[in-house]
Amino acid sequence: MNLGDILHKEQIITELRAANRWEAIDELIDNLVATGKIKAEDRQPISAVVKKRETSMSTGIGFGIGLPHASTDLIYEVVGALGRSKKGVNFEALDNQPVNLVMLFLVPQGQFQKHLHTLANIAKLLHKKEFRQALENAANAESMYNIIKDTAASK
Repeated sequence: MNLGDILHKEQIITELRAANRWEAIDELIDNLVATGKIKAEDRQPISAVVKKRETSMSTGIGFGIGLPHASTDLIYEVVGALGRSKKGVNFEALDNQPVNLVMLFLVPQGQFQKHLHTLANIAKLLHKKEFRQALENAANAESMYNIIKDTAASK
């Protein structure tokens, strides 16, 4: 699973309103509900499992990246949403820097290998400085989505 398989332009928020990681997670989960990727009645339990994972250790991995993620039995395929913040989100990141790109994803319960593989692919892609800069400078969600698709296709 790579970013191009998980995201569509409707699942990209070009300007997160969030000031901290908890608000960012809520905003991205709200997007997944709004786009029909998760059921409205599953919003709260999914939010709880993502936040529980985040409480154990921040997924702010440095370089302005946050990767909140979790496994849940409330979904049947990998789903995700990407948020961008020009002002930066306090994610309590490992390097203590604000996060500009937050990629939340969920994996069906029991698919441990897929979870690790997806996390590794997303992290590897977002560690590329040119890719991050292109996403940060893109004019809109469609441009961001095209950058993701083009980069994923060229791998």
